Amino acid sequence: PQHNFIYKNFLDAINYLKEVKIHFLFSLILFFAIGLFGFIFPIFFVEQIREFIQELIALTAGMSSFELTLFIIYNNIKSAFFAMIFGIAFGILPIAVIILNGYILGFISNKTVAVEGILILWRLLPHGIFEIPAVLLSTALGMKLGLFLFTYRGKNKFKEFRKWLLNAFKVFIFIIIPLLVFAGIIEGILIAMVS
Repeated sequence: PQHNFIYKNFLDAINYLKEVKIHFLFSLILFFAIGLFGFIFPIFFVEQIREFIQELIALTAGMSSFELTLFIIYNNIKSAFFAMIFGIAFGILPIAVIILNGYILGFISNKTVAVEGILILWRLLPHGIFEIPAVLLSTALGMKLGLFLFTYRGKNKFKEFRKWLLNAFKVFIFIIIPLLVFAGIIEGILIAMVS
């Protein structure tokens, strides 16, 4: 039955989380370290970040709350997927994603706090508790896949790599996507409340 298939794959995904524990921890520490750096030193890539924010505002202008929610969910899922799948190239892209997202979050937090006060950061918390772990989990999966050649010493490398890739997709489908959908819905609701 369908529910057995979903339940089995969900359990596989949960079990595979143990395999990426170290990679997730590394992603988490790097993300918050870079975020803190961006908050304390919001002096790099100022123009590029401003341009990026302006483009985002222009792109989402006139969207309804529902459209904006779908836009957020789609973009987050796409970014998380690329961070995972392109991690195959020696785990380089996931690290770049962590550094970029961490710095931008720190930078924007600094500018927002300067205008609105420190309590504004609580607005990030409701969707951040779903979105940040989901994105960092995808970077952790990407890193694990990218480091396969350096960490797997057993025989039949192709078969084993295929197993790692399949497990990564299970985590992506059954854990990461639901987390990002929750995050997008919460973010959409918060935006609708303040607009």
